[in-house]
Amino acid sequence: MLPLPSTSSPISRKKYDVFLSFRGEDTRNNFTGHLYDALKSSGIVTFRDDPKLDAGEEIAPELSKAIQQSWCSVIIFSKTYAFSGWCLEELAEIVQ
Repeated sequence: MLPLPSTSSPISRKKYDVFLSFRGEDTRNNFTGHLYDALKSSGIVTFRDDPKLDAGEEIAPELSKAIQQSWCSVIIFSKTYAFSGWCLEELAEIVQ
């Protein structure tokens, strides 16, 4: 497995190694929570959105910025991921 580029590298312009896209109500306190903790404990700088963000609103500028400032994104598809307009907007931003 190849190591991710370190955000501490002087040539790096990315703030995060990984951006996690997930449906909070489905996976925040189980799979995504465990994945985030494992990545963090491995020294991988990971962005996970704030649970206090208002659901149903347009993708927040800070989320868009975090996506752009990440080396890669991990999309965690769950039972209701596609029912969330917010998740679909994140996914569209990631694909761009």
